[in-house]
Amino acid sequence: MVDFAASPRSSVGLEWELMLADGESGDLVPRAPEVVSALEEETADARFTVTGELLTNTVEVTSGVGSTIALAVDDIVDAIGAVRTVTDPLEIELLCAGSHPFAQWYDQKVTDKTRYHHLIERTQWWGRNMMIWGIHVHVGVEDVRKVFPIIGALSVYLPHLQALSASSPFWAGERTGYASNRALVFQQLPTAGLPWPLENWAQFDAYLDDMIGTGVMADATEVRWDIRPAPRWGTIEVRACDGMSTLPELAAVAALVQVLVEHFSRELDEGRDLPTIQPWFVRENKWRAARYGLDAEVIVDSRGTQRPVVDHLRETMARLAPIAADLHCPREFAGLEAILSEGNSSTRQLRVAESADGDLREVVHHLIREFRAGPTLRDHLASLDR
Repeated sequence: MVDFAASPRSSVGLEWELMLADGESGDLVPRAPEVVSALEEETADARFTVTGELLTNTVEVTSGVGSTIALAVDDIVDAIGAVRTVTDPLEIELLCAGSHPFAQWYDQKVTDKTRYHHLIERTQWWGRNMMIWGIHVHVGVEDVRKVFPIIGALSVYLPHLQALSASSPFWAGERTGYASNRALVFQQLPTAGLPWPLENWAQFDAYLDDMIGTGVMADATEVRWDIRPAPRWGTIEVRACDGMSTLPELAAVAALVQVLVEHFSRELDEGRDLPTIQPWFVRENKWRAARYGLDAEVIVDSRGTQRPVVDHLRETMARLAPIAADLHCPREFAGLEAILSEGNSSTRQLRVAESADGDLREVVHHLIREFRAGPTLRDHLASLDR
C-alpha cells in the first residue's frame, strides 16, 4: 500500500531541466557534476534545488512548494541565478528545449549513479537516446479520491499542453517534421507514455504491486507517465511538456496546469462528473500534437468532436479565467495568449533555421540568447526583425 501524502490544495512546484552548452560552439558539455558539486553548500538551506539528471550535460532546477505560480517561479529564478555563478565563469551557457538541435547521443556521458546505469543497461539504445529535456509541474491535491478522476480529465488536455510547449523539431542534426519529437522518443522507455486509465487509488496500488512484483520497476518513482501521481508529495505531476525555452512560457503553461487541476477539483466538489475521452482518442491526440504542434486538430470529447487546438485553448482560457484570478495567476495565465498568437518554441526554431540556411548552430545560439534574456515572445520576435 502506497500512501498519498498530505498536500495543500492547488499548491505548485516546478522542475525545469536545462542543457549545459559551450558558449562558442553551442554543443553540449558534460559539466553538470561539477556545477552541482560547486553549489552544494550554497544551496543547502535554499527553497530551490539544483541537481543532476540522467546525462551529465543537464542540470535540473526545482522550486519549493509555492502557494502561487509567482512564488514557484521566484524560486526558479533564484536557482538559475545560483547556477550562473558557476557556469558564467566557465563560459558555459544555459538553454532549454525538448531536444538539442544537433548533438549526438554517442557523445554524451551518463551520470554516475546506480539507478541511471541500471536504466541504460536495461533500455540500451533507446536509453542512450534520451537526449530530451522537459518541465514537470506538480499541483497539490488534498484528497486521494480525486487523483485519478483528475488525471483522466487532464488527459483530455494533454495535447493542448504538448502543443503549447512543443520545442523539439530537430533531432541529431535533422529536421524531424514533428513539433515535439521528444514526446514520441520518451514513450519508448518502460513505464513511460500515457497514463493507464485507472479509476481509483486501489487500482494504482494493484498496478504497482504487479510492476514491482515482476521486476519491471523498483518503486513508484519509476512510473514515468506523461501525467502521474506523485505519492511522496501529494501531487499530480504533469510531465508531458517539452522543455520550455523561456521563463514566461514556463509560467504560462504551469498556470494552465494549476488552473485545470483546481477547476476539476471544484467540479468534483459539486458532485459533477469530469470529462473523459476514449483511450484511443487520447493516444491519437498525443500523436497529433507531437506532429503538428499548435496547428493540430484535436478530439475534444467522447463523441469524437474535432477542434483546432488553438481555438479550443482560447475557449478554455476564457471559461477558466476566473479561476486563474482566484489562484492569483491571471498574468501568468494570460501569457498563454502570447504563445497562441506568436507561436511556440518549435515555430521559432524553425524560423531561425530557415533564415540561417539550415545552420543549426544558429538555432542553438538563438535558444541561448532567448533563455538568457527571458523575453516575452513578442519582444523576441521583434529582436529577430532587427
